[in-house]
Amino acid sequence: MREIFEEIFVNQPLDPMESARRSMRASLRKRFYKEAGVGDEGEGGFPVLLDGKPVRTPAREVLSAPTRALAQAIADEWQAQEDVIDPARMPLTRLANATIDAVAAQAQPVADEVARYLGSDLVVYRASTPAGLADRQTQLWDPVLAFARDDLGARFVQIEGVVFSPQPPHAVEAARAHIPSDAWRLAAVSSITTLTGSALLALMLTRGAITPDAAWEAAHLDEDWQMRQWGRDERALERRAFRRADFDAAATVLALT
Repeated sequence: MREIFEEIFVNQPLDPMESARRSMRASLRKRFYKEAGVGDEGEGGFPVLLDGKPVRTPAREVLSAPTRALAQAIADEWQAQEDVIDPARMPLTRLANATIDAVAAQAQPVADEVARYLGSDLVVYRASTPAGLADRQTQLWDPVLAFARDDLGARFVQIEGVVFSPQPPHAVEAARAHIPSDAWRLAAVSSITTLTGSALLALMLTRGAITPDAAWEAAHLDEDWQMRQWGRDERALERRAFRRADFDAAATVLALT
């Protein structure tokens, strides 16, 4: 079993498109177990079991989650595999591996990376034209800045255009103070931030101040606008669907921890 996990999941990146490319190159392993489930709580949480035996991460740690509900969601991914084990269809497992093997031991660099996004967050950069796009940004992104101001004590400044302009340091520091320290929630926030380009949307999700669907819509406002003007980009939508699965996995972690 060790060789299977090392070949399937070792060095699986958080970036969803790279995960897809790697999994396409890999020869998928056949399913070798009958039942996936959850064991009793132990030192590392609730272990995911295959035919009663604990699953191991690529670094040989026990694949376990801090709550039974989250462990069950991960086990459900394993149970859903049919003839082969396809990592591309297991976003919660990939995120769990990254959390246990990497984020838990490197929390500070991960938090630092999230904080860097705060300095150039997606929702602060606004279009002046066309009017319809500008209005849509106001509708979906102003509530995010209001959340930062009212809930995080962070006053971010709107910027017209896409040329970088630094945000007030006190705003970045105020928002940074709310980045989770718990490894699981930090990993989820990091994933959401990378997938959306907005640490503020990720922090809203940690507070339950926005739904996952609304956060996803806000993150893809510009892309959706362009497709309404110029037509659907099927390849872009295919890539987005894969990213959405990783986004949903991270949102699940936030909801179940």
